[in-house]
Amino acid sequence: MTRIAFSASLPMTLLLAVLVGPAGAQQTNNASPAVQAEPAYLLHYQLKAGETLQYQVTHVAKTKTRIRGKDELTNVRSLSTKVWNVESVDPATGQMTFVHMVQDTELSQKIGEADEVRWDSKSGEDPPYQFEAVKATLGKPLTTVSINGQGQEKERESHAGTKANLGMGGLTLPLPPKAIKVGDTWAVPRQTHARLAGGQVKRIDVRELYTLKKVQTGVATITVQSQPITPISDPKVKSQVVQQLSNGTIKFDIDAGRVLSKQLDWDETVVGFEGAESMMEYRARLNETLVETKTSVAARSIDQLKLK
Repeated sequence: MTRIAFSASLPMTLLLAVLVGPAGAQQTNNASPAVQAEPAYLLHYQLKAGETLQYQVTHVAKTKTRIRGKDELTNVRSLSTKVWNVESVDPATGQMTFVHMVQDTELSQKIGEADEVRWDSKSGEDPPYQFEAVKATLGKPLTTVSINGQGQEKERESHAGTKANLGMGGLTLPLPPKAIKVGDTWAVPRQTHARLAGGQVKRIDVRELYTLKKVQTGVATITVQSQPITPISDPKVKSQVVQQLSNGTIKFDIDAGRVLSKQLDWDETVVGFEGAESMMEYRARLNETLVETKTSVAARSIDQLKLK
């Protein structure tokens, strides 16, 4: 039976998954809504040297394919702890450098009628062969990245990491350079690729459209939508691209300058990608939540000296 190309890479896809002011204007007794100015918010990262950010990342995906009358269902799930160790902040430029790693993970995968494969890195047991590559990266620096306040990468040193985002976003949230108001949008271009029937590789231009939906108690709610710029009419191409296109919601702490949570969703059906009767359904969700922030003793001492 023919299996779609991305099934073989599911274990690594799981790992890559563990690879934004004040409330809005209020009416007062002295000003009418017509003349009340709408507040603008500056959304910028404000990481601090010596602090550690821990995120819990859950990724669940279900893929159903039908080829030549035969159905196959694939389910994958990962629960991982993503860690950022902030090494330094340049006071002159505001550039922030952090080390990204995955501390631990629970993985499961079931393809068709085969038995489900599971592994918990905290169990101390050796992983099944499907997850051996994942084990080799846990607890080790994947990438050292320097970013500016907008979340733009200025420098990157890859240790065992990757720049692929698979529609899950990069390591950081791209933010606008200037203060924005509720309802404002900004777009970030990117590229993905698909292989054609003849073996040629086709480039697909995509943009991520971000919208500031609301601000409440210092938390900005931002929506993101992946929008293909390159027309996609070939079902074979579309079947390879749907995993790269997501819609979601991000919550960004304006005062602390970091992402609090992110949820991305995929819900796509492609017909005719491998013959007239073929079909693929892809349903997935990624949740990422900041669960803990720690500051080193040395960094706390420096902060206390600054306050004196």
